[in-house]
Amino acid sequence: MPITIIVLGVILLLVLMIVFKVNGFIALVFVSAVVGIAEGMTPLNVMASIQKGIGSTLGGLAMILGFGAMLGRLVSDTGAAQRVAITLIAAFGKERLQWALVVTGLIVGLAMFYEVGFVLLLPLVFTIVAAAGLPLLYVGVPMVAALSVTHCFLPPHPGPTAIATIFGANLGTTLLYGMIITIPTVIVAGPIFSKFLKSFEKSPPEGLYNPKIFTEEEMPGFGISIFAAIIPVVLMAIAAVFELTTPKENPLRQFFEFIGNPAVALFIAVVIAVLTLGLRNGRKMEEVMDMCGESIAAIAMIVFIIAGGGAFKQVLVDSGVGNYIADMMKGSSLSPLLMCWTVAAMLRIALGSATVAAITTAGIVTPIIAVTHADPALMVLAVGSGSVIASHVNDPGFWLFKGYFNLSVVETLKTWTVMETLISILGLAGVLALNAIIH
Repeated sequence: MPITIIVLGVILLLVLMIVFKVNGFIALVFVSAVVGIAEGMTPLNVMASIQKGIGSTLGGLAMILGFGAMLGRLVSDTGAAQRVAITLIAAFGKERLQWALVVTGLIVGLAMFYEVGFVLLLPLVFTIVAAAGLPLLYVGVPMVAALSVTHCFLPPHPGPTAIATIFGANLGTTLLYGMIITIPTVIVAGPIFSKFLKSFEKSPPEGLYNPKIFTEEEMPGFGISIFAAIIPVVLMAIAAVFELTTPKENPLRQFFEFIGNPAVALFIAVVIAVLTLGLRNGRKMEEVMDMCGESIAAIAMIVFIIAGGGAFKQVLVDSGVGNYIADMMKGSSLSPLLMCWTVAAMLRIALGSATVAAITTAGIVTPIIAVTHADPALMVLAVGSGSVIASHVNDPGFWLFKGYFNLSVVETLKTWTVMETLISILGLAGVLALNAIIH
């Protein structure tokens, strides 16, 4: 019955948004309440769960999305993104731009959560689209696919690192196996898949990028432009290295953990961008602050819709759906790797959050490692693969992609959801193939 209620809830949400054109945030909150009550929660508990879901989602994302939008707008409106874009176009050529963005997405994705890298890199994608005259999804999907793959497979990304810690897997082995699976997965889900998306092409949302084409004199230099854009990545990467190599008590680690926190790193980057791209380039503080303010106005509804997705996820968690699915899997005769993937996939589809699905699955299947002697590193990758399958309306990432790529709900299901499912299935195939070769 709980699964049936979830399915009916998702159908109701789709009907509200697609048929009746209800605003995404209103529809998500309403359906969250309906599903929670149908699952047996009291109205007061449902309301508390919705508030908790919105609070926990925005608590982790509000500053990241806010500072990320400011940095993106500063990099865009000062000509820095155009400088980076035309330099990349000149270096790689139009034919190989997708591969440049794949590499960029993999490097950026290693150090940070998916949402952070997404918000950081989208202004660059918008500018490349404008400067090179290429379709938005053709340019953007390879970068997004690369970010998503690191979320599944590659330490020191927080997701795989957390699961590896729970399983007692060696991080170096997990990274090595993860890289082997990453290469074919990102090629298929990125550059190859994007070639089939020509019918979904849209213009970037107004207010999230600057369509102005700058003259050579107006643009800052390439060095300062790239520095302002990647300083958050550098700070977070340094923090990740210290976390992996030094004890918690180490003062240097604590310092870099602080400045490498995504919100802090993005704040530092905004300050640097204000000084180097704005004031140093002859712009007045008022003009620079206007750019920052306008960037927040542009993402306001996206933030609320993401929060609505968080509310839906929290209601599903608090109503006990995760425990119900775990009980269903007990006594199964599946191989441990396939069981990991299946549990994570079911939790992902039901709960929306890849991180929640992965961590919950790790807790459920950890005892299997001792019983079956399964390879812990491959178990990490199996869980990671399952945790990204079939992203849909209960996943905040779904709404992030929909908003920034200016798509309808149906178009997002046909693009983003298919891409995430490709990554999941290819990841599982890679895990099973590696297991067959190694063992």
